[in-house]
Amino acid sequence: MSTVIYYYTGTGNSLWTARTLAEKLGDTELVPMHRMNTGSNASEADAVGLVFPVHIWGIPSLVRNFLQTMEKRPGAYYFAVAVNGGQVARTLVQLKELMAEDNLTLSAGFDIMFPSNYIPWGGPVPVERQRKLFTDATEKINVAASYISNRKAGLIEKGPMWQRVLFTGLYKLTYDRVKTLDVNFHIDGACSSCGICERVCPVKNITLEAGKPVWHGNCEQCLACIQWCPETCIQYGKKTKNYERYHHPEVKVKDVFRELLQ
Repeated sequence: MSTVIYYYTGTGNSLWTARTLAEKLGDTELVPMHRMNTGSNASEADAVGLVFPVHIWGIPSLVRNFLQTMEKRPGAYYFAVAVNGGQVARTLVQLKELMAEDNLTLSAGFDIMFPSNYIPWGGPVPVERQRKLFTDATEKINVAASYISNRKAGLIEKGPMWQRVLFTGLYKLTYDRVKTLDVNFHIDGACSSCGICERVCPVKNITLEAGKPVWHGNCEQCLACIQWCPETCIQYGKKTKNYERYHHPEVKVKDVFRELLQ
């Protein structure tokens, strides 16, 4: 039995999850969602995984676009991991419904919590709390790997009812506006024109103009640009200059470069 895991990452939580899960499963190929079939043996795999972050309490547009173009294989075993900061809401149920429209069955969906990277609402939790979340995430991945290895079906995790009602409504109200939220990014400080923000953007929404980043209204709100900026000169709104940056401690910026350049 072989597996392919398609993943989407901004600040490394999903990349780390995909890597760790692949190690547990064995015989697993990792493929960034943006390059899908290029250089991949996915058509030969009997299990297909999707690992991605929850954005604004639902499925990111990049993942929804991927679902429309990926190879459809009704006979495969499909599973997913929704990486989130504590509010998975109805994301995995939403994914199951979208896949059903293409006659695909989501057999298993797992909710794994990490430190939040959504810096407009504050910095990450204290280091001790982060360590606890990483430990819990590892244990959850072990559980998921066992479930997936045995090709079990039926577990689709979701948040409490109040999350599923409130946050799903907010997701529907804000989904079409997400791309233009990049108007809130700006430079505050000594930008070195290193180009990291341009290179880590998964949808190529950033270019350097006169040596400074410019956003072009096609944002995913993954926040890779602000979180990976080595000068911490990229800000979002008025408060982020006071907040600590975050990316998964076992993921390096070169890892994100590598996945985008493949």
